[in-house]
Amino acid sequence: MTSPSTTLSLVDTDPAELAVDAIVIGLHSQTGEQDVAGGPAGTLLLASGAESIAAAFDGKLTETLALLGATGAPGEVIKLATLGTVTAPVVAAVGLGPEPTGAAPAPETLRRAAGAVVRALAGARRVALSLPLPDDADAADALRAVAEGALLGGYRFAGYKTRPQPARREPVAEVLIAVPEAGDAGARAEIERAHAVAGAVRLTRDWVNTAPNLLRPPAFADVVAEAARAAGLAVEVLDEAALAAGGYGGILAVGQGSEAPPRLVKLTYTPEGGGNGKRVALVGKGITFDTGGISIKPAQGMWEMKSDMGGAAAVGAAMLAIAALKPAVTVTGYLPMAENMPSGTSYRPGDVITMYNGKKVEVLNTDAEGRMVLGDAMARACEDGTDYLFEVSTLTGGQVVSLGKRISGVMGTPELCERVRAAGDAVGEPAWPMPLPDEVRKGMESDVADISQVNAGMDRAGHMLQGGVFLREFVTDGVAWTHLDIAGPSYHSGEATGYWTKGGTGVPVRTLVHLVEDVAANG
Repeated sequence: MTSPSTTLSLVDTDPAELAVDAIVIGLHSQTGEQDVAGGPAGTLLLASGAESIAAAFDGKLTETLALLGATGAPGEVIKLATLGTVTAPVVAAVGLGPEPTGAAPAPETLRRAAGAVVRALAGARRVALSLPLPDDADAADALRAVAEGALLGGYRFAGYKTRPQPARREPVAEVLIAVPEAGDAGARAEIERAHAVAGAVRLTRDWVNTAPNLLRPPAFADVVAEAARAAGLAVEVLDEAALAAGGYGGILAVGQGSEAPPRLVKLTYTPEGGGNGKRVALVGKGITFDTGGISIKPAQGMWEMKSDMGGAAAVGAAMLAIAALKPAVTVTGYLPMAENMPSGTSYRPGDVITMYNGKKVEVLNTDAEGRMVLGDAMARACEDGTDYLFEVSTLTGGQVVSLGKRISGVMGTPELCERVRAAGDAVGEPAWPMPLPDEVRKGMESDVADISQVNAGMDRAGHMLQGGVFLREFVTDGVAWTHLDIAGPSYHSGEATGYWTKGGTGVPVRTLVHLVEDVAANG
């Protein structure tokens, strides 16, 4: 199931003369001495890029927008019929908040604004964005933000409706971004990058939003492998027989309750010439549906557990973006996939499982299944050899309780956690470092095995941290690693906001790509 696509291009024509269905300008809420058209002070201020549009309205544009209720609040969209004052029949003003002092709006402000306005203009075929883009060192980041926001805001899952939906407007098909020079090589490179990275985010959303009966582990493995081969990646898929022969006890235990057997997909990108000699491993949790198994979940909201493979979806799609961007570093993705179902063959509380690295794990809660499949995959990644291991998973409700639905929790090697936090800040996918206390590990001591899967007394205190402490057991000494818990940020249940649409968000594809590029550039 593929969502309708949106394409980007650059233009340097006067925005007032563009033959588009709508022209988008920015609007600040800060009062200034005069607006960009030289008009009197007011409560609204047009952002740079709107000069020719403002001139066409004889300096009355801000006054008219105010009468329509515009405030310039971030993400607010106000549409105005132009009645022939400019070529486009509609002007859409998107709020950018207060005017920044001596700088362009922050990239995330631009990204969210572009997403909000492109989504609001669904039904229009061709839209142009004339938003503030600086001409200094921040130009690339601003253009990247606008391009990503436009592509992600224009996303809509294709869905499965069999009847026409007259009120459902098609997403914007083509977005033009106004820049000083459309032929500039740097600007064109940013558009190509946006197509690769935002395309990977959109694909992640498609996979997460797919109905779980249509994306069980064998099917998920097949679709990822097919896309990866087409992108030029090396692909290895381990089926249930290979997993059993290889000793992947955690993946097999979780998957044994389902008639759809588990898989482990390995994707490898090798740069020309070997790159800078560094190796990066990306590991993503791929539970295609999570009932909780024998420790079954409540029925309310269980349908959202189709998103429990968001980590694997993000890693698989990020690998496709990496193949397109060609960074100078070797990257390998590991996607352990299983369906956690209750049946006569399910693994049970009380079971002792031998993991891939030989450690014995006492199972106390079959709903803590993600760490079981991840432990095997992380151990395999370390065995294959890596300098950095980034693991991402919708692991715990404790992440949502601690940090909410926008900020991921990151645990692991302190220096690498800070690197992940910085990457998240740079791309608009915030993460916050969390500790791995000794007392949490002490609480997971088992009477019969090397470690309990959760706190031995079933104490949920520090629940998110328990996941990180458990996963640490499967990382080889000397490997820098992080565990990114995206339980909240990976899936958006509410109304669309900014460039987030309802359903899968694609977090943290852009963070992973940024980290890989950072390792390629800086080691």
